[in-house]
Amino acid sequence: MKASQFFIATLKEAPADAEVVSHQLMMRAGLIKRLGAGIYSYMPMGLRVIRKVEAIIREEMNRAGAVELLMPVVQPAELWQETGRFDKMGPELLRVKDRHERDFIIQPTSEEVVTDIARQELRSYRQLPKNFYHIQTKFRDERRPRFGVMRGREFTMKDAYSFDRDAGAAAKSYQAMFDAYKRIFDRFGLKYRAVAADTGAIGGDLSHEFQVIADTGEDAIVYCPTSDYAANIELAEAVAPAAPRAAPTEALAKTPTPGKSTCADVAALLGLPLARTVKSLVLASDEFDERGDIARSTVWLLLVRGDHELNEVKAGKLPGLKGGWRFATVTEIEDHFGCKPGYLGPIFQGSGSKSPVKVIADRTVAAMSDFVCGANDADFHFTGVNWGRDLPEPDLVADIRNVLAGEPSPDGQGVLAIQRGIEVGHVFYLGTKYSAAMNASYLNEQGKPQLMEMGCYGIGVTRILGAAIEQDHDERGIVWPAAIAPFAAVICPIGYDRSAEVRAAADALHDALAAAGIDVMLDDRGERPGAMFADWELIGVPQRVVISDRGLKAGTVELQGRREAAAAVTPLADAAARVKERLAG
Repeated sequence: MKASQFFIATLKEAPADAEVVSHQLMMRAGLIKRLGAGIYSYMPMGLRVIRKVEAIIREEMNRAGAVELLMPVVQPAELWQETGRFDKMGPELLRVKDRHERDFIIQPTSEEVVTDIARQELRSYRQLPKNFYHIQTKFRDERRPRFGVMRGREFTMKDAYSFDRDAGAAAKSYQAMFDAYKRIFDRFGLKYRAVAADTGAIGGDLSHEFQVIADTGEDAIVYCPTSDYAANIELAEAVAPAAPRAAPTEALAKTPTPGKSTCADVAALLGLPLARTVKSLVLASDEFDERGDIARSTVWLLLVRGDHELNEVKAGKLPGLKGGWRFATVTEIEDHFGCKPGYLGPIFQGSGSKSPVKVIADRTVAAMSDFVCGANDADFHFTGVNWGRDLPEPDLVADIRNVLAGEPSPDGQGVLAIQRGIEVGHVFYLGTKYSAAMNASYLNEQGKPQLMEMGCYGIGVTRILGAAIEQDHDERGIVWPAAIAPFAAVICPIGYDRSAEVRAAADALHDALAAAGIDVMLDDRGERPGAMFADWELIGVPQRVVISDRGLKAGTVELQGRREAAAAVTPLADAAARVKERLAG
């Protein structure tokens, strides 16, 4: 490929609305062009990366036995109404009507469509297992699209769906996809972790995220450096304190804390460690009548240590909160506690509380003694609080907080560490969540109908680009892994338009590299060396070959890897072989 035949459109400065590094560099390198909020055109340079990502995915999915098809972007609402997701997904699901006023959706994923295919086509146990996948445009109407392709509205995703006879067979399909994903991300050349994860809105019982390691990642990944334990922070278990609760040593006292409504301020006022305080969070769960109006609400008081944070995913799995919860309103809080937020606590006697409250204590809080909490009275806190003596044991003790680095690993094999990551892949075991809702069954060996067990497996194709750049870049631009770079090598001839010798050598090397199967670009634009080098460093091509009259007189060229600070001089005759060796290494 010659630059004059291609389209290169680099920018010296990123647009003002480009917030993160990947967004800035993708715009500057000419990979994407903004069309609307969260919607981008992928320019030729960016599309080359996408096609390489897709090729690796296809090879490994096919190798794992999956079968490619293509499902439509626009889908009838009827299918989504069967599963209830037409209403449950909220405004992120883009709903449209055709000219006949029939409802459709712009797909964010394809569980309903593929399940409809399966229930029509997979009739017998002899046809199972089966795994269908496609690489297709998706749309999610993000409230605030940002970070370029990292949180856009339109994107490309590979989603696959497995269908099996029973849970045991489904587990084998899940493992096959898990292994395929590891091969895919290994081939991408990215640093990543596969971590246990919450199943989220899609549902199911088993789930792993594939997280590309990046300091700018939105997700916190919890892992044990001395074992195989790894989990998303939403799922990572905070182990209960090993030591038993200490006996009380202080008397209960109602202590003035004027104007101090946070645990940090109270701890500073009292000269105590923040870990001696307990914060109160008030949640509500609602029951609805036949008309969809709230019939009654239950208020829950969740207690976590002052230096800990509530894990909302864990809270949503507690008995009584699984059906959904929300943070209580100020009116509800004042009605139940007789006090405004900021001074709440679990000691209700004499507090003016008018209604019953269910108390859930984090494991750490349940093991505390002589702690500090709100007194349900403005400008006051209780000190010297102890379970059993000053207040009844909580209604429930559970793990409801985020873990911290340095805490014991749940597998008992060391302590936890935390790093940031960007989710780019997710595998789920769904069970019969969708097959039951849509009656997707097959006839078993006894000729009886049985629901298919399902799994689903996604990779954010276009998100890979942003994640790879967030993981590896420098002040000069992008640093691509060779497997997914738009070009593996670039030839930068100095004076291509002026020197017949340079032109002949560059053309010959280009043809030799291309014949060796290397995706090579020859920059024949006649640019000045500084501008030419800056373009390809910004774009992030892994290997650069510089050809000049001076070098040719000595029979040499200069090779330089994108990560290397200096060029290496090599004989022109060996250049093609050396580039190939470097890319293989």
